[in-house]
Amino acid sequence: MRGELGEDVYASWFRGVEVDDIADGVIHLTVATRFLRNWLRTHYYDTVLRQVQGEWPNAERLEFSVRQPHFTVEPPKDVAIPRAVSPQVVAERSALPMPLRTGYDGFEGSPLDPRLSFGSFVVGNTNKLAHAAAHQVALSSSSPQSPFNPLFLHGNVGLGKTHLLHAIAWEVKRQKPEAEVLYLTAERFMSGFVQALRARDALAFKEKLRNIDILLIDDMEFLQGPTIQQEFCHTLNSLIDGGRQVVVAADRAPTHLDKLDMRMRSRLGGGLVAEIKTMDYDLRHKILEKRALEACAETNGLEVSDTVLAFLAERLTESGRELEGAVHRLRASYQLTDEPVTIAVAEQIVRDLMRGAEPRRVRIDDILRTVSKHYGVNRSDLLSGRRNRSIVRPRQIGMYLAKLLTSRSLPEIGRRFGNRDHTTVLHAIRKVEQLMSDDTQLREEIELLKRLLRD
Repeated sequence: MRGELGEDVYASWFRGVEVDDIADGVIHLTVATRFLRNWLRTHYYDTVLRQVQGEWPNAERLEFSVRQPHFTVEPPKDVAIPRAVSPQVVAERSALPMPLRTGYDGFEGSPLDPRLSFGSFVVGNTNKLAHAAAHQVALSSSSPQSPFNPLFLHGNVGLGKTHLLHAIAWEVKRQKPEAEVLYLTAERFMSGFVQALRARDALAFKEKLRNIDILLIDDMEFLQGPTIQQEFCHTLNSLIDGGRQVVVAADRAPTHLDKLDMRMRSRLGGGLVAEIKTMDYDLRHKILEKRALEACAETNGLEVSDTVLAFLAERLTESGRELEGAVHRLRASYQLTDEPVTIAVAEQIVRDLMRGAEPRRVRIDDILRTVSKHYGVNRSDLLSGRRNRSIVRPRQIGMYLAKLLTSRSLPEIGRRFGNRDHTTVLHAIRKVEQLMSDDTQLREEIELLKRLLRD
């Protein structure tokens, strides 16, 4: 469903759908709300049935129902495994719990995604502090006093804050199944409190929250209203003073949450504040590599080269969701067209994810910088008289790209590449063209460099 409809539609309507039972040709699916049940019946019944019949050919119809609040769900028995899935992935899936909602004493929390664990979180220089702190909090859940309370995670959208909150919840329940864990978005907290006020049950609502073991609040920047903020601050103080763990995530540091009053900002900043910074190239590449390996393991024949991953890592710089979405699209394209995944295919698929659709003017300085970075050589070496093979080949490729992508003459290119004669530049161009005719990998590398420079 994700591959056919896209990540946004999937996340909005299908992420919380669960298989409850399979009997007599009827697939019983459960959802969290009546609205979601009615929407899926009206808008996606035929689409879901078609996908279901691809997994279970004897399926004749679907039944959607609203499930009761719960924490753990046993996966249905006698479920056929799709043929395209490898034994290793089957083993991992069988050990993975299905999506669930946290809850306590009748209060239902927001859903947890079983894919968002510490094992699936990719660690890099920009998020290692937040990851280490979150992991330590999860491991210390059974301790009398956590070293970081509250733990406040902040960063831009799509950098992994929600992932870490889910991972903490899963790890706490794994270590201590009886622990009372509640994961809420700020919006859900506000909704629950407003309903309690209308029902004149606000005191009971607050007491329920104060008796849990660990409270995880996401999207704190959306918590609004002086009354709600005041009650949340009381709850926060009560939990922390009672030795209960609180973890909060927001898009800004506590001091910059202008909608919160000074007292709450002070309390939220009183523990550990860990920023998740914008992902660097290495982390983006690691995320793409991990997600591509997972996609290839589940899709027979799918191959994604490192050249394609490098191209995506260079171009997609906004968020982890953007990177995962690109891999989903590549996978869906291969499944639908059976065409190999090349840079050209990758560019076409993720064009709308990329910024700067119009090609920009390429300068020789851009070529020198890009070639130096790609081949791991110093710019000074490219301009020097050194004749090492590891230097000569990138230098020749740089000259070839300069002739191809700029309007500079051969003598000008020679001067920019260390005052070389124009015949040296001409020899380099012919050499690269000859090598490209016989070397597929070199052709892909140069195609990658061309796209990076043009875009």
